[in-house]
Amino acid sequence: DSIVATMDRKCRYIPLRLNAEERSLLELVKQGLEVSEYTDNVDILGSWNKKEGRILDEIDEICSTLTGLRVAANYRVASNIVSGTEYRDNEDFFCEVFEVGRRYKVMNPDKMRTLYGKLVFLLQDANSSAISRRMGFSVVKDIKTVYSFLKEKNSLEILDDEAVLAATTSIGQDIEDREAIIAQKEEAVAHICSTYANDDITEEEIHTCLRSIADNNAFKESNVRNLDKMIELLEYYFDPKEPERGFSLQIKLGSNGSRLAHSHSKQYNYVIQSLMLWRDIMKDMFKLWYLAEQDLLSSSNRYRLRNTGQGMNRVQSAPSIGNAMRKIIGNIQRSISGSWVGSSVVHLGDNDVPNALVFIDKYTQVPRIIHPIISVIEQIDVLDQDEGIHTYFEETWSGKESLKKYILSDFFKHGFDGSGADNYYDAGSCIDGRLTSAWNWGSRLDKKSYSAVFYLCGFIGFDGDWRN
Repeated sequence: DSIVATMDRKCRYIPLRLNAEERSLLELVKQGLEVSEYTDNVDILGSWNKKEGRILDEIDEICSTLTGLRVAANYRVASNIVSGTEYRDNEDFFCEVFEVGRRYKVMNPDKMRTLYGKLVFLLQDANSSAISRRMGFSVVKDIKTVYSFLKEKNSLEILDDEAVLAATTSIGQDIEDREAIIAQKEEAVAHICSTYANDDITEEEIHTCLRSIADNNAFKESNVRNLDKMIELLEYYFDPKEPERGFSLQIKLGSNGSRLAHSHSKQYNYVIQSLMLWRDIMKDMFKLWYLAEQDLLSSSNRYRLRNTGQGMNRVQSAPSIGNAMRKIIGNIQRSISGSWVGSSVVHLGDNDVPNALVFIDKYTQVPRIIHPIISVIEQIDVLDQDEGIHTYFEETWSGKESLKKYILSDFFKHGFDGSGADNYYDAGSCIDGRLTSAWNWGSRLDKKSYSAVFYLCGFIGFDGDWRN
C-alpha cells in the first residue's frame, strides 16, 4: 500500500511527455520567445500605469507572433485562430502553447535556459488581476502531469498496479543482469498497456504515461547517484576526525577567500550535510519546480522590481518553496547523528534569492557542478594507463591517488567555504550560500594547479550550452 501511495503522490508532479502535436507547439513558443524582447521592454523602473501598457503591448506582440507562426506552419489547422478578433477568442490555443513550453522545460532542465525565464515573467504579468481582466482570460494553465492525465481518462487505477514499478525502472549502463531487467521491464509495460487500455485511454497513451514516469526515475537516479558517489568519495578518502597530512579539510577565515572558519572534522560534517541536502532536493526536484511555478504565477503574489546588487530583479515571496525546503532540511537534521553545522536559513524573496525562479535555476546547477568532478576522478584511472601521463602524475602529484585527494580536498574546502557573495553579510553557511560557494569554486577552476588534469579528462565547462 505504501508503494502504491508513493507512486500516486509522485505522479502528481511528473510532467507528461509531449506528443507529436505538442512538439510542433513547442517550436512555436520557442521561436516566439526567441524574437521577443519582453523583459528588456517591460522591466523598467517607472509607474505601474505605464508598465501596464508596456505589458499589454508586449503580450499582443508575442501572441501575434505565435498566431502568425501557427498559420505559416499549418493554415488548415490554424484557420480557426485567424478568425478570432480578441485574445479570449483564442484562449485555448494560447493557454496550451504556453503550458507546453513550461512542461517541456521542467522535463528538460538544461533546455530553454534563457527562454524559460522570459516565458515565466510574461505569464507572471499576464496572470495579474489587472492584465488578465484586460485580456479577458488567464493564460496560466496547470501543467499536464501523469496523474492529471490519467484522472482525465478515468484510469487512475493504473497507478495501483505494482507492475508500474517494473515498467518504469531506470536501467543504467553498468547495472548487473541488464538484459534480464530490460526484458522484465518490457513485459511489465506490455502487461499494463494490454490490461488497462479501453475506450477512455489507448495503449499508446498508457505507454506515454509509463515513459514519463521512467524519465522522472532516470533524472533522479542520475543526479542522486552522482551525489551518492561524491559522499562515498568524501568517506573513502577522508577520515571524519583525523586529517591526513597534506589533505586536511580545515578552512580559515580570510585564507584563500574563505569566509568561514572550520576545523577538519567540522568541515567534513558541513560538506557531507550539504551534499545530503542537495541529494534530497534532487529527489524532490519536480515537486519543487511545481511549487516554484505556484509561487511565481500566483495572481495574488505580487512582485517588486528593484536592484538587488545583481541587476534589476523581480523580488517576490515564495511561501510554497520555503515550506518545502524547511521540511527537507528538517528531515536531514533529524536523520544525522551529530549537530547541524552552519545556518539553516533559506533565502527567498530577498537580495540573495529574489524569487522562486532564481531558486530553481540555482539548484538545476548542482548536477552541472558535481558530474564533471565525478567524471574527472573516474577518468584519472584511465589516463594513468598511458605511460607519459602516468609519469606526469607520479612526478607532479606523487601518483594518481594523491592527485584525486588533492582535487577532492580542494573542492571540499573551497567549494564549501562561504565565498562567492559580494559582501560578508550575504556570504556564509546558509542554505543558499553553500551552493554559491560551489559556483565560486567552479568559476576559478582555470586558476587551479590541477586544471590541466580536468582538460586532459575532456572537461569543457560547468555551464553547458546556454541556448540549446
